Amino acid sequence: MNKTLDLITLGRSSVDLYGSQIGGRLEDMGGFDKYIGGSPTNMACGTARLGLKSALITRVGNEHMGRFIREELEREGVDTSGVVTDPERLTALVLLGIRDEESFPLIFYRENCADMALNEDDIDEDFIASSRALVVTGTHLSHPRTEAAVLMALKLARKHGLRTALDIDYRPNLWGVAGHDEGESRFVESDKVTEKLQSTLHWFDLIVGTEEEFHIAGGSTDTVEALQAVRAVSGATLVCKRGAAGAVAFEGDVPDSLDDGQTGPGFPIEVFNVLGAGDGFMSGLLKGWLDDEDWPTTLKYANACGAFAVSRHGCTPAYPSWEELQFFLERGVKQPDLRNDPALEQIHWSTNRHGDWSEMRVFAFDHRVQLEEMEGATNEKIGAFKKLCLQATRNVADGQPGYGILCDNRLGREALQIASGTNLWIGRPVEWPGSRPLRYEPELGPDFGGFVEWPRNHVVKALCFCHPDDDQAMWDDHLGTLTALFAAARRNRLEFLLEVIPSKVGPVDEDTTPAIIERVYAADIYPDWWKLEPFRTESAWNKAVAAIEKHDAHTRGIVVLGLDAPETELAESFELAAAQPLVRGFAVGRTIFGETARNWLAGRISDGEAVSTMEDNFRRLCTVWNRARSRAQEKAA
Repeated sequence: MNKTLDLITLGRSSVDLYGSQIGGRLEDMGGFDKYIGGSPTNMACGTARLGLKSALITRVGNEHMGRFIREELEREGVDTSGVVTDPERLTALVLLGIRDEESFPLIFYRENCADMALNEDDIDEDFIASSRALVVTGTHLSHPRTEAAVLMALKLARKHGLRTALDIDYRPNLWGVAGHDEGESRFVESDKVTEKLQSTLHWFDLIVGTEEEFHIAGGSTDTVEALQAVRAVSGATLVCKRGAAGAVAFEGDVPDSLDDGQTGPGFPIEVFNVLGAGDGFMSGLLKGWLDDEDWPTTLKYANACGAFAVSRHGCTPAYPSWEELQFFLERGVKQPDLRNDPALEQIHWSTNRHGDWSEMRVFAFDHRVQLEEMEGATNEKIGAFKKLCLQATRNVADGQPGYGILCDNRLGREALQIASGTNLWIGRPVEWPGSRPLRYEPELGPDFGGFVEWPRNHVVKALCFCHPDDDQAMWDDHLGTLTALFAAARRNRLEFLLEVIPSKVGPVDEDTTPAIIERVYAADIYPDWWKLEPFRTESAWNKAVAAIEKHDAHTRGIVVLGLDAPETELAESFELAAAQPLVRGFAVGRTIFGETARNWLAGRISDGEAVSTMEDNFRRLCTVWNRARSRAQEKAA
């Protein structure tokens, strides 16, 4: 059978609620960040980030948290064909905190949870056969029902020639040998657990665990003795994690000293959060193992991925992309607290963003002053009109990818709320209309605390009227505000779009916008998106694109604004812009809605007529862009 997957992981899947405050007790946490969790789920995502085709077999509840896990897996590129929705059980939850370097309190909410209802009926032979490897964790051997599912998957894996791996992943309280308040406990002796593990170890080609996990698997608190006991019942390669001492691999007999095994280089980094570090380590290990790298290289990948995990907040969000891992291995450790390394964090952010937005057709109706000045305008009527703009957008998009809106929250709040949960790209302005130097909407608060209330899929859009000829005081003001906006957006995990329109400030030539771009990057501001006015020459586009790519190889790209230009003029500008691959599309507003807004606000046309007209206008522009892009691609070929 054709192997379409590199690996399938099987077992736990939960929502992790991580305490946002560092250094406090769980009792004192005031807020939590929400991530996906559970070792197999983390590993599926971690390996997908490293370029492997990963899938997960688990169960989630038929509720918001179950849908969150499924959607997040899909955003990470994980195949969810094996994720079963359980209509009777809730998705598992875990509460976690970072107390200090050695204390990481956690509470498992897993009573009759969805993933522990996994059973033999959930194991599809064709799905197993489609993979090169199967990875399971020890927790699902703790209950007869889930154990039966694991054993069936292993038998099918053996039948179809898959590699098999076990992450021992020992959590005493999930085996019933420690109490609910001992979620942090990593080792409690249990002959019953040892017997159960040893009855399955012969199924595996690779067995991975900490020293304590090999203690439970081998039935001895002497690590060498435990490893030798495991070797007596399994021919698997054994990889023992040793914390700060790195990890060691044994392919054959286990020697009398751990130091005699194969090792890979470690990394001197600060320990910030050990939770999920093993899953990060396992992700790197599986990448090297499945790529048939030697064990020193494989362990190097594993140690590096583990280093990222212990230096960041959360489990899956901490794991590196393949590009990030290569950058780190080539450059090395510049500062031990990796989460505060600006260059590394920029690559981490920009190579792990969700969604494919390589094509962008955006209806921009975030205008405020322009609508407020129209005959018949009131805040209520403008809000209602923006809902009509959204309806026109959705009619054109018809569920297809690559469409979006720009809409403000002050006058367009209802439209924004309706758009949430659709597959539209959503940009949201923060600038006070027409401000120069840049000022922002009051809803953000003096310290940009308002971003806490934003949905994570909203993109922060800031329009800055700046020009290279602005004096130093003006530039200091521009960049001071932009720096604070950018930092606040990143802190709240929101993408950032920067729009610049120098032609509204002074004379422009081919070097004007590139000069602005250079000044923005020199201030260590890395917009995810750029929104630029259309240029009249190919040379001007080449210079702007080169200025961006010089500083950011992973930018989302550029969208072209319209400036209320007639359609014929926009069509001409699209021809030039579409020839640039970094230009993803357009974000146009008044060309689509201008005349319609004047007529609707004045009561001259109905809702239906307004939607129909804007839909036609938007659809025509999309067609113009699509044709321009096709011609550019044909010419390039």
